[in-house]
Amino acid sequence: MSEGGVNDLQDASGALCVLASGSSGNCSVLVVPKTETTARRVILIDAGLSPSRTAQFLHTRGIRPDEVDEIIFTHLDSDHCHSGWPRAIRPGSWRATLRIHRMHMGRAERMGLLYTRCAPFDESFQAAPNIRFGVEMLAHDDLGVATFRVAIGRGQSPDATLGYATDLGRVTSGLIEHLRGVDVLAIESNYCPKMQLASSRPAFLKKRIMGGSGHLSNEEAARAIGLIEPGEHLVLLHLSQQCNCPQTAVHAHRHHRWTPNISTQREPTPWIPIRGGGGSAAPIIRTRQTQGRLFVAPTADNR
Repeated sequence: MSEGGVNDLQDASGALCVLASGSSGNCSVLVVPKTETTARRVILIDAGLSPSRTAQFLHTRGIRPDEVDEIIFTHLDSDHCHSGWPRAIRPGSWRATLRIHRMHMGRAERMGLLYTRCAPFDESFQAAPNIRFGVEMLAHDDLGVATFRVAIGRGQSPDATLGYATDLGRVTSGLIEHLRGVDVLAIESNYCPKMQLASSRPAFLKKRIMGGSGHLSNEEAARAIGLIEPGEHLVLLHLSQQCNCPQTAVHAHRHHRWTPNISTQREPTPWIPIRGGGGSAAPIIRTRQTQGRLFVAPTADNR
């Protein structure tokens, strides 16, 4: 991103970049800038890429591994938690705290994650004094998946909000209320039902994905988005490479006023500003340029 693009984000409460999303690995980075009373925070949501590939993507966004404060997991499937992370968290490199839902702690222990810096969460938690994660658990396979409403700012009225929901078996009224009116919404739009049924996938896999404990179709995601009504930006996550495509997903969302930003497996999205008050519904400007450092990097005395 050009220098001007970075300056354009200085009035934002935070910014989201989806580094990669899909069956080969999911990882997003949330950056909340330094304020007069709080240090800059860098948070990964999921870590389904290898630590080395995550570091490479972060480098293109001007972030070092040792700047990541927390890695917060929606769940621990291999495309959301790569097997290399238990060995990667160590002083001098990745020093992040791993946050894992309490329902997933047994699996985390079997994966060796509890030997790292790990903190369980339930209904909500503070990632920093000015960053609060609200949690709604939804059906996904046996253990469920955590969806997040991230409130940035102090007090009862946050400055800005982010909704993050992926690998959803179905949309519930609880999810709609949980995410209603967020400024930025990142939600999965996994498959096209026609492509899914026509694919060569085995019947049991199709049933798992479409049976209410797997993923959302484009149409299910579109209905959810219409009810949630995000204020400014929309990001579509976890598009199936075999049973979906960007054009098909965008077509399913054609009736919305939001121009969706499509995440992919191959390259990160642009920085998506998280601003309060809804803002405009203008589409995000996409760029393939290497993006620079976002906000001001922390120093030794303000971390």
